[in-house]
Amino acid sequence: MALHSAGAVREKKQSMAELKLRRLTELNARLREDLDRPRIKVSDACQSMINYTRTTKDFMVPSTWGNVDKREDPYAPQQTGGCCVIC
Repeated sequence: MALHSAGAVREKKQSMAELKLRRLTELNARLREDLDRPRIKVSDACQSMINYTRTTKDFMVPSTWGNVDKREDPYAPQQTGGCCVIC
């Protein structure tokens, strides 16, 4: 009986070791993917955002860009060319 339980303990330890190895291998793969991801400097990203906000009109901020013609404003309610019909 002791021989059988010793084998079961050894098998369980081996199973746990394999599980730990698999988890570490998966973690290693995710870390490698993160390492391979293209990166830019924070200062370059900030400058890009500043340039975008200076050159792209935001119709939701009329205090900065002034009033916008309703035809150019994507947020303005769409007017239909139809009329009411009463029967």
